[in-house]
Amino acid sequence: MRRSGLWRIIVPCLALGGPAVAQVIWDMPNVIEKKPKFDTGTVRPRAEVWPRLDPGAVLCKTEADLSLLAARRRGEMVERPNCRLIQAPTAIQIEKRVGPGRTQVSLTGQDGQDGWTDAWLPDRAPLIGGKTITIK
Repeated sequence: MRRSGLWRIIVPCLALGGPAVAQVIWDMPNVIEKKPKFDTGTVRPRAEVWPRLDPGAVLCKTEADLSLLAARRRGEMVERPNCRLIQAPTAIQIEKRVGPGRTQVSLTGQDGQDGWTDAWLPDRAPLIGGKTITIK
């Protein structure tokens, strides 16, 4: 049986042609867009305010209003309490604690406005950058 000499031509063509096919030359301008560089020296990380009331927390005028709110949440028919919903993170000062669900607070930077909240406010701030802050 006679062997074909065609393989002697095909094998070297595949060996030499493989790497050349995969090579791409980018000589055209504006083909690759460079990422914009931002100056990170001017951007400072936002300092977290603690203690604070987060959006969704409730601030009631008096402790009795906070009790009325709790009764209303249980489904009891009581008069409407004088409470408002917090829309943005708000810095506070903790004045007095009466258990874990009743805390008297005053809003900082708002002319000493105070009230009562049922938000959970731990004694220590959550970890920020690996360090904890103890609240007195």
